[in-house]
Amino acid sequence: MSASVWIPSLVFIVVVFWSDLGHRQITAMRLLRPLIGAAIVIPFFASSSFGRGQTSGTGLRIEIAGTAAGLALGALIALLMRVSWDPHASRALSVAGIPYAAAWLAITLARMGFAYGAEHWFSVQLGSWMVASDVSVAALADSLILFSIAVLLGRTGLLAARARAAATRAADGAPAAAVAGELRQRPAVGGD
Repeated sequence: MSASVWIPSLVFIVVVFWSDLGHRQITAMRLLRPLIGAAIVIPFFASSSFGRGQTSGTGLRIEIAGTAAGLALGALIALLMRVSWDPHASRALSVAGIPYAAAWLAITLARMGFAYGAEHWFSVQLGSWMVASDVSVAALADSLILFSIAVLLGRTGLLAARARAAATRAADGAPAAAVAGELRQRPAVGGD
């Protein structure tokens, strides 16, 4: 498996774990950190053909499907975090644990497994399908990169929306006594 697959995959998962695991305050920097990491890493490892995928046919449909699947999966993963309001810090908080980490790990391993399999296990079958379906290598590579970016966007978008909803509920006077009691027992980290 080439470095263009495993290095970005590992960088993504490390940055997401660093940003999200445990009790964490939801700040703008926390929301953006994985996207910034992706913006820094992807240009170094994306092929020179990135963005030059197909503009019609099956290749375009695969790129669109990869993006849509990534957005949906990122949003689903964000649902594995509990989001609440901390009345003491006047900030939204999230709690992400083992299920959240396991979901990210599964996506990362699946992406890396596909890349490895495409080179070693099912390269002939994949190549035959790509020729028969008129899918370029650039379109397939773009769809994997777009999928990875979309997972981060789905996670960030839903987490931001849930933080905003928690702030709105708090502003509307929703009871926060249970949240405040929990926070006294387990303080949040990551006030960046």
